[in-house]
Amino acid sequence: MPVLSESEFRAVFGRPHEFHCFAPGRVNLIGDHTDYNGGSVFPCAIDLGIECMAARRSDGRFGFYSANFPQTGVAERCPDQPVQSDCWSDYPMAVIRTFRQFGYPPECGADFLFKGNLPDGAGLSSSAALEVLTGIMLRELWHLSVTNQQIAVFGQFAENRFIGVNCGIMDQFASAMGRNGQALLLDTFTLDVNYAPIDADTASVVIVNSGVKHSLASSAYNTRRKECEAALSCIDAQKKIPALCSLSMEEFDGLQSCVKDETCRRRARHAVSENSRTAAAAEALRKGDFAGFGRLMNESHVSLRDDYEVSCAELDFLASAAWKMPFVYGARMTGGGFGGCTVNLVRRGYEQAFSDEIKKAYAGQFNINCEIYRVAPGEGAHRINEKGG
Repeated sequence: MPVLSESEFRAVFGRPHEFHCFAPGRVNLIGDHTDYNGGSVFPCAIDLGIECMAARRSDGRFGFYSANFPQTGVAERCPDQPVQSDCWSDYPMAVIRTFRQFGYPPECGADFLFKGNLPDGAGLSSSAALEVLTGIMLRELWHLSVTNQQIAVFGQFAENRFIGVNCGIMDQFASAMGRNGQALLLDTFTLDVNYAPIDADTASVVIVNSGVKHSLASSAYNTRRKECEAALSCIDAQKKIPALCSLSMEEFDGLQSCVKDETCRRRARHAVSENSRTAAAAEALRKGDFAGFGRLMNESHVSLRDDYEVSCAELDFLASAAWKMPFVYGARMTGGGFGGCTVNLVRRGYEQAFSDEIKKAYAGQFNINCEIYRVAPGEGAHRINEKGG
């Protein structure tokens, strides 16, 4: 059901809205830190996300208001204003600037009202959802012939170029291209995508929010990327390859001695092995092999913990506690790391038992009450049909 109402838009901007759209968050089932290494990822859009209502304005300016952060008020900005204010409105403004850079100059200004139900700081890609949602709104407002896939690419460009986060394409692509009841296997090098159903009668996707976010997250992300680039450069001098994830594990084993720095070598090992696990996991899901899928999730967490070093004590505890439960197929950290969430594949009918056990164990270990979200693989970004909800 929509979370935004016409009365909310009128209360802020004093007139009716023209368009109403939605973009989902995402959870990555397996395949973390492979997207910027030319590999595959296996996320699904979820049924939590962000909505936006918008109406055109004639003065060429843009007004942004978030019902989730009402204390910030309306942020009024012009198309030429640099994205340097360290405000949430940097993200939609960066998308507007990106559209202009790709040959879609503003046809008019607009007022935007955003409201979402993605938990803050949980690593479910609220920034990517906001970027994709802005792109969908601009398509409606300016009557543009751009696809959801193009909007995903624009969103990544906006975050790389104007926000300064050197992210891959996964988050924006999942938000833009998700399908109900399905996960998507995305080859981030070619942008080819294949879908695989998640049998809701067999398993549920349950997210556990650790409630912590360590300060390392932003700087460490860019550091890990540089370490992978350094490893690629070493290997490329021995064998020309377009990306780390173009290697099989056998090929990597034969070439890894080229990477003299042990840290960079472990980062590359994670990227290559995770890419292999992701392909195997997608195939397991297509066959309905949830046990096999779960084993690969567990192996992924170990690799993220040991080779990529982006986990933390809280995520490690949540994953290992879930592994001990007989009704859990698999569990792993998801997202950039250093806090945020684990994603768990739980046998259907045991969701409450899982929730009760993990909450008790986590509170006993860290004195923190974790939050639990049972999510369903949902539809990608789209315009809301208000008559039908």
